[in-house]
Amino acid sequence: MSEDDRLERERDFHDSRFGDEHGRAADRFYAINKASDRFYKAGLAKLAPGSEVLDYGCGAGAYAAIEAGRLGHKVTAIDLSPVAIEHARQSAEQAGVAGNIAFEVMNAEALDVEAGTFDFVCGLGVIHHLDLDASLSEVARVMKPTAGALFVEPLGHNPVINLYRRRTPEQRTVDEHPLVIDDMSIIRAHFAQVDETYFHLLGLLALPMVGRRRFDQVLDGLDAADRVVFRTGLRRYAWMVGLQLAGPRP
Repeated sequence: MSEDDRLERERDFHDSRFGDEHGRAADRFYAINKASDRFYKAGLAKLAPGSEVLDYGCGAGAYAAIEAGRLGHKVTAIDLSPVAIEHARQSAEQAGVAGNIAFEVMNAEALDVEAGTFDFVCGLGVIHHLDLDASLSEVARVMKPTAGALFVEPLGHNPVINLYRRRTPEQRTVDEHPLVIDDMSIIRAHFAQVDETYFHLLGLLALPMVGRRRFDQVLDGLDAADRVVFRTGLRRYAWMVGLQLAGPRP
């Protein structure tokens, strides 16, 4: 199958997903993502005033674009899905920050952006949908030499999570590929500095508590235990990895 076929499948899937007001059954799992969400938000908070920011695969919520817009940065938000871009634009208008954000339907593997444009590139759960080498080559190309990038992505080593993925194929595209440890060599080929932070292993045990009174307390305890566990080789079984990237290679 051609690259055009793959991109069309991705676009169609996400147009359908973002057009469904009921969401996906798997969305309830994201209630345990407090630690990785804090990590992502902290990365945005460190930006120098007036930064040029690319929300790379903004999705319908455009969380990074809206947050960066609130902080006064100049933001470009791109996504392959026209439905996602329309929803994202509406969300930015409701948040009162649409004037700081340019929304564009764009292929993340072939950005219509000049080289060296951005101070910061970020994305949530996006590069595992893409050709990793092609997408990171584009990310590095559009970054200024002093720029940084931040991604939070799912990992593909946990057998329990992988079993769930196999049993619910309708909830994901056929082309997505949660990252594996070997992918880090591809990432390092494009960036001189790659820092990895792992999230959500024991924290998954809090899922039965979602919506209950002690959920936050239980999750905080499990997240603390995860920080200890992730000092060992068990980190490969985390659900998510945060990637802080710097030193884009030409």
